[in-house]
Amino acid sequence: MKILMLTPYLPYPLLSGGQIRTYNLLKKLSQKHQITLFSLIKSEDEKKHVKELEKYCHKVRVFKRSEKPFTLKNIFKTIFSSFPFLVIRNQAQGSLEAVRREIAQNDYDLIHAETFYMMPHIPDCQIPIILVEQTIEYLGYESYVKKLPFYLHVLLSIDVQKIHRWEKYYWQKAERLIVMSEEDRHFIGKEINKEKIDVVANGVDTAWFAAIKRQQTKQPTILSVGTFKWLPNIEAVDFLVTKVWPSIKMQIPNARLLIVGNAPTKRVISYGQNDPQISVTGRVEDIRDAFNSADVLLAPVFSGKGTRYKILEAMASGTPVVASQIAVEGLKIKNGEQVLTSNLPKEMADLTVKVLSDKKLWQKLSRNGKDFVSQNYDWNLISNKLDKIYREIGNYAKL
Repeated sequence: MKILMLTPYLPYPLLSGGQIRTYNLLKKLSQKHQITLFSLIKSEDEKKHVKELEKYCHKVRVFKRSEKPFTLKNIFKTIFSSFPFLVIRNQAQGSLEAVRREIAQNDYDLIHAETFYMMPHIPDCQIPIILVEQTIEYLGYESYVKKLPFYLHVLLSIDVQKIHRWEKYYWQKAERLIVMSEEDRHFIGKEINKEKIDVVANGVDTAWFAAIKRQQTKQPTILSVGTFKWLPNIEAVDFLVTKVWPSIKMQIPNARLLIVGNAPTKRVISYGQNDPQISVTGRVEDIRDAFNSADVLLAPVFSGKGTRYKILEAMASGTPVVASQIAVEGLKIKNGEQVLTSNLPKEMADLTVKVLSDKKLWQKLSRNGKDFVSQNYDWNLISNKLDKIYREIGNYAKL
């Protein structure tokens, strides 16, 4: 099949969950389909990564959006537009016309759009469209806005309502909607026809993670992972450092906290500056090094619905996981078998200490996590699910 894929980011380098997902699916699906990739970039420097993607794509084209989101132009356009800031911020000059020309000149069987805010880049056409929602966007922003001062809450709530309105509109417009979990499918199924929603979860390259051996830590090491361009990850680290970490340190005085993730904020960086037992490394070249040099992943995520990569990758690395319930939502893993879960800060700290102190428990979680991921979330399994959907709804299947 000939497929046109649209993404709001270049799927390489692998700095975010979205990039990891798209890159791995491209690798697998390119073996069965001819894929043309249209992506947004923020800087000309990103073009150097196109060669890596051309290994798997028939053609790659990039379109520049504004490098910084909060420009006066973006803000004023949002004020006078029915679109939310999220859509305005992801507009790129010439992209709509380029897509129009591309589908007019080539006989595509399917259009694959990653995120609802890529849908405005697609003109009206007869080609079936698959929309992939890696997270339910308005829920994440809604949760964040509720915590702001009243005047900002009122102002930004209008934009959240816009996100919800357009997100739902494009859910309905797409031929098929793909989400990350059954929970997401059930939630969105209250607003649109549930029969058009499929679950294609995220995956892990289990062989790649197994290729590096674990390191022996010199002191008990707790890991926090997540790109800080996603608000729930910032909230999670704030919760960890202010409400969970003090209790862990009281019980294990020589414990170390390693915070890893692309684009850490000034506040996140300050945690490492104010506590010598906290290290904030930002982006790492090989995420396996972070997982394999830590004793436990701690993931107190309380808002948003996302890719859950940190959980899957930790388990693939054999790193035990202590997490909030929402952090593992939709993965169908059992508390006490593959992970330990709690939403209470003191209990979360106690569970982390228990994993660090109980060698048999550590080994059980490590072993069970690796087995579970390899049996349920390897990219070969996940890509086959998406391939089946492609063939069900693409024009190719209707000939």
